[in-house]
Amino acid sequence: QVQLVESGGGLVQAGGSLRLSCAASGRTFSTYAMGWFRQAPGKEREFVVAISKSGGNTNYEDSVKGRFAISRDNAQNTIYLQMNRLKPEDTAVYYCAAKGIWNPLVVYTTAREYDYWGQGTQVTVSS
Repeated sequence: QVQLVESGGGLVQAGGSLRLSCAASGRTFSTYAMGWFRQAPGKEREFVVAISKSGGNTNYEDSVKGRFAISRDNAQNTIYLQMNRLKPEDTAVYYCAAKGIWNPLVVYTTAREYDYWGQGTQVTVSS
């Protein structure tokens, strides 16, 4: 089992940047594929980006390609989401998620595939 804690959210003006972190408990972090999702008020949770357990494969939702970058540091049990050129439509609660997997290159893009979730961190982008 793994526990996830997100941090780094906040209020930023459009065009600005934020870096989210997701720290995981336990010594088996490197066995988990990870993902970021977000949920805006009144909307369903949506996929943002995923990274394989090795870090060698990623998948981005189209609207964040070229603006967001996911990375992971298995030694620190942490994944990061660097968000640049933020837009008001990026406003949401951002969640990280983990899925135990043996394949080092698999990524998951749907919420139901993930086993563990963090509590979320609010990102608000003002226009």
